[in-house]
Amino acid sequence: MPSSPPPTDPQALTPLERQSVLRTLRSPRLLKTEVLAGLVVALALIPEAIAFSIIAGVDPRLGLFASFTMAVSISFLGGRPAMISAATGAVALVIAPLMASHGIDYFILAVVLGGIFQVILGVLGVARLMRFIPRSVMVGFVNALAILIFMSQVPELIDVPFLVYPMVAAGLLIVFGLPRLTTVVPAPLVAIVVLTVFAVLANVLVPTVGDKGELPESLPTLFFPDVPLNLETLQIVAPFALALAAVGLLESLMTAKLVDDITDTRSDKTRESWGQGAANIITGLFGGMGGCAMIGQTMINVKASGARTRISTFLAGVFLLVLVVVLGGIVALIPMAALVAVMIFVSIATFDWHSIRPATLKRMPRSETAVMLATVIVTVWTHNLAIGVGGGVLVAMVAFARRAAHFTTVERIEETVDGQDHVTYRVDGELFFASSNDLYTQFDYAADPPRVTIDLHGSHVWDASTVAALDAVTEKYRSTGARVQIVGLNEASTAMRKRLEGTLGAGH
Repeated sequence: MPSSPPPTDPQALTPLERQSVLRTLRSPRLLKTEVLAGLVVALALIPEAIAFSIIAGVDPRLGLFASFTMAVSISFLGGRPAMISAATGAVALVIAPLMASHGIDYFILAVVLGGIFQVILGVLGVARLMRFIPRSVMVGFVNALAILIFMSQVPELIDVPFLVYPMVAAGLLIVFGLPRLTTVVPAPLVAIVVLTVFAVLANVLVPTVGDKGELPESLPTLFFPDVPLNLETLQIVAPFALALAAVGLLESLMTAKLVDDITDTRSDKTRESWGQGAANIITGLFGGMGGCAMIGQTMINVKASGARTRISTFLAGVFLLVLVVVLGGIVALIPMAALVAVMIFVSIATFDWHSIRPATLKRMPRSETAVMLATVIVTVWTHNLAIGVGGGVLVAMVAFARRAAHFTTVERIEETVDGQDHVTYRVDGELFFASSNDLYTQFDYAADPPRVTIDLHGSHVWDASTVAALDAVTEKYRSTGARVQIVGLNEASTAMRKRLEGTLGAGH
């Protein structure tokens, strides 16, 4: 009989087994994948962290230190293995106004307080709200993210030496073509090394990582904000901290869900929620600018490099610190063209091309396509993933309510009971604000006999709007001298009607 494959052979492991840290440490092949993935992510993080620091209006070292502390902390505390957390543009945009108006101490306090809010929200189970985000919003989120990643690279291609363009093309050729030949070494790492060696040996003048800002020369140290701890300070900082917490959690949980789909595994969203908070607290106490999950770097780690464990996340943070503190002079020589090529590759790989194929759009309900497009448009327009997802969910809710309202029907049945004319209205469908608003107009008050029955066996009363509509119907019949009997309410609907009947006003 043929021997079974060794337990550390990646081909023989289930997706869940592939996430095991101990199993990876025992397998040189798996460990090499994690190490190289961490190195590629660290190289990609450096210019991003510097750029986000500039957006926030802080020293580039704050962004670099934040990327180190976030990645290392979340590798232990997070609930989604292989997901990368670091300084992000979304967080930078949220708290940049506080930096401009009150300075660095209030800025750092907002990061710490935002982390505390995230821990509280995580413990309260905010992650469970993810179930209310439809698939079409997720698809829009992914596509918008791919577009934003690509757009973020466009400035690196404007007003630059002509040689940048062939270098980017060469980088794209490597990252797309090398995997067809071998996957021993991550293609993005090869592209970065090859283009850096070329730039140094050819002594070409192209933008480099060093042009983005000064790299730190020492390790991060503890930092305690010098601010008065009183109610006035809390009123200044709390709104920014709450916004940071909300945006950071939403981006992190959405990214975790995306990685779940890619790796065919499940993550602990509650742990990820409070883990993000703890990581931000640690980051703030070391003078970092705060952050959350980074979709672009996570895609480099998981999709482009094949990492699956916490080891890659931890090493990304460690390599980042070593690269900028110990090897800063070498890292500064990396041409931006190499990193632009990697990020363009990530944007193309991230985009869900299947979602825009004509065959897919033809089969997909128009409302689903509208939700996806709304998410993309709002996200790209605002450059804020949280606002985009919120807009997509809102459109999805309206579309669902509109569809559900159309499933409600009212059937009028005329009959004679004990020699007297009698009319029964049989109502079928879910009764809530969208469907019950038209309920009042479905009855023929003038032509109906004195005895009317409204049969709700096929319905369910969901809200006060429906109770108010039923009150308006019965009141209208009473004004014409008719007697109305409502039958068929289930237990929950009966309880709601008894609680609200006659308390909502006579209007409809």
